[in-house]
Amino acid sequence: MLNGIKLPAQFETLRNALTAFEDIALTRQDHELAAQLFNTCRSKGIQGSDTNFLICAASINHALPILSLDHDFVNYQRQLPIRLFAD
Repeated sequence: MLNGIKLPAQFETLRNALTAFEDIALTRQDHELAAQLFNTCRSKGIQGSDTNFLICAASINHALPILSLDHDFVNYQRQLPIRLFAD
């Protein structure tokens, strides 16, 4: 989430805000599920990054919704059992 922030002050503000969230340690099962999710979507013509599918896998394995402005997750949701955080 911190990649691509150009202004140091904005980086620090977001970094500090993110400390309110607990870190989740990713496991081999998360990585294996991410590969399966990638393959499922790819077979349906849906492209995505390894990072996005790892987010999906962690969301599924830890029963957490995904909060993102990236519309790709809406496309993934059509094929995957992920929940998006409702605004």
